[in-house]
Amino acid sequence: MSQTLRGLALSALIAVGVHMPFSNDAHAACEAGKPGSELTGSEAQAVYDCLKDSLAAGYAKGDKRWIPSNYVTDYRSWTSASTFPAAPGFHGERFLLTFVNAVGAEQYLKYAEEGFTMPAGTVIAKESFSVNDQGKASPGPLFLMEKAPAGASPQTNDWYYMMVAPNGQPQAIPVADACHACHSGFDARDGLGYPVEEARVE
Repeated sequence: MSQTLRGLALSALIAVGVHMPFSNDAHAACEAGKPGSELTGSEAQAVYDCLKDSLAAGYAKGDKRWIPSNYVTDYRSWTSASTFPAAPGFHGERFLLTFVNAVGAEQYLKYAEEGFTMPAGTVIAKESFSVNDQGKASPGPLFLMEKAPAGASPQTNDWYYMMVAPNGQPQAIPVADACHACHSGFDARDGLGYPVEEARVE
């Protein structure tokens, strides 16, 4: 798929709702024992350690269609920007772990608040999981952001947004109304939502 067509696909896909199935049985052992809102960083890390193999395996299943498959298979080899999973209140209040590819890692890890634009070719991946009020852990989507060349997607400030369900299915998402509407709140820092301060890699 050409860069232009892929950009249109990533920037204009609209869906009424997003269905993200997963197997309850596969993650029955990954219980937090308390509501997600009460977890410490080390407790959240323990849940992630239980889920992480099945998360990666689930994301990798099947055809990724408009999403470059190497983003999904390689993201854990990128630079980690999180020391533990934390729930910043975005992405459905899921716990997130952030990885940045080599193109954007140096700038991202500055956690700058203004006066920069991420280099084209930057790709950011966020693994996710949730823990409900009963302490039950559930895998979440893999969220991806790619910085396109200047002018490629003006309506999203040249960011392409992508999402892969826990079963590996690429998800059609309303990027302008959902993803970019939220990330535009961080316009001064080129749309970046950083990990919470205590979870940031120094």
